[in-house]
Amino acid sequence: MSEPAISSATEPAQFNPALAAGALSATNAPTQLISFAIGDDQYGVDIMAVREIKGWTEITHLPKQPDYVRGVLNLRGVIVPIIDLRCRFGQGLTEATPLHIVIIVQIGAKPIGLLADRVLDIVSLDESQIQPVPRIAQASRVEFLSGLVTIEGAMIALIDLPNLLSVAVE
Repeated sequence: MSEPAISSATEPAQFNPALAAGALSATNAPTQLISFAIGDDQYGVDIMAVREIKGWTEITHLPKQPDYVRGVLNLRGVIVPIIDLRCRFGQGLTEATPLHIVIIVQIGAKPIGLLADRVLDIVSLDESQIQPVPRIAQASRVEFLSGLVTIEGAMIALIDLPNLLSVAVE
């Protein structure tokens, strides 16, 4: 007789760090993404990494941070750094308004807020639809992308969350 109740009570909840980190599943099951816009560009993150989507609120600015680290937000007692994706991708600071959104993602054990213009959709796709990012230039955005997918004629750039975090927040 096995003791699954004892082992499951002492082990942490099932957590797949690859999915939470933004990597796409290698199974045949469709992957779901949250797609969102920054200007006219569309981006996506694995839905398994998304913890919450909230409207823009004022944040606390921290001194001596890179421009793309807009500050921190107190989210139910948890301090969450906010990354301005437009700025991180070399397109200037976002003039945040109440119409902007913050996508709270979990990368490993760290919650991070991603400032974007608006959420577009939840997209289901197969891993076979994901194309590699061309590496022909040293564009600032390329190192933060894990792939490209075309859905209904629109190209969505998939954000490599672990790389974004490792470079953005030390």
